[in-house]
Amino acid sequence: MTKWVYCFGAGQADGSGAMKDLLGGKGANLAEMSALGLPVPPGFTISTEVCAYFFAHNHQFPKTLEAEVNVALKKIGEHAGHAFDDPEWPLLVSVRSGARASMPGMMDTVLNLGLNDETVGRLAKFSNDERFAWDCYRRFIEMYSSVVLGVQHHHFEEALEDFKDSKGLTLDTQISAQDWRSIVDSFKNIVVKESGKAFPQEPHEQLWGAIRAVFSSWMNHRASVYRHLHNIPETWGTAVTVQAMVFGNMDAASATGVAAPAVAPAPLPLLDRGGPYWQAVDRRWGRRPQKRQWAARPALWQAQVCCHLQGPQVSAGRAARRNVHASALAW
Repeated sequence: MTKWVYCFGAGQADGSGAMKDLLGGKGANLAEMSALGLPVPPGFTISTEVCAYFFAHNHQFPKTLEAEVNVALKKIGEHAGHAFDDPEWPLLVSVRSGARASMPGMMDTVLNLGLNDETVGRLAKFSNDERFAWDCYRRFIEMYSSVVLGVQHHHFEEALEDFKDSKGLTLDTQISAQDWRSIVDSFKNIVVKESGKAFPQEPHEQLWGAIRAVFSSWMNHRASVYRHLHNIPETWGTAVTVQAMVFGNMDAASATGVAAPAVAPAPLPLLDRGGPYWQAVDRRWGRRPQKRQWAARPALWQAQVCCHLQGPQVSAGRAARRNVHASALAW
């Protein structure tokens, strides 16, 4: 029977860095880092073979895929210490694309998946930070609605800018927890108005909507143009990686960015194109100015790094918040 899902985490991995054709660059390198014992948040990669099947069978998935994904979700929960659909302590995940060749920003990503009207309160409790929790929820609604539900991104940005103007604010970091609650309500109203249905609340429904959308993004216009310009075959497909969330937007002690080897042809700072209060797609979506935040220093991997792993570290206080976890490799 064909294996569709490859798990990684807790120093173990089903795959390796040599399996980029099957797991994509991101999935293969996450597997390699995990096997090396690096602190990679647990997750799993759905192979490029599923992408080929998906487009060959009218956007349908293999019959055994759902069972494999459910087993993999359970493994993530075991490593993280709490389950994906646990209403008391929700495990949030990211859903990301990852082809064998680097295609930065060409396909889609969903972060903070698993949040809903109930779990946002649980996240506030365990992080001891209500503002952070509601900020994550509004990001999720905006991203999921744009990627999965087809609601144009500008509707949310315009609503946010209008709110800040009405309050005399200029920065997102000036927005309070109560303000984010109001913005979440306005975002959900936008979803109903533009899509004709309410924002989905059930975590598994959210997950499969995101997986389907990320696979579909292999054929979006920008990805197709990029493949043509860089001679990347359409038949390669993309993998999809589902991984326990890390947070770069919790507070000023949190950050996200791109790390690079000191021996790279054009060395980058440790956290280039990133900074405090960021999540991974802020630069791509134009939400933050692009500037370098830290000086160059040696790093073993080019990796997306964030300073918060969701799990026991969230409630362990600020000392744990400075732990850096490699969460994705672009190349």
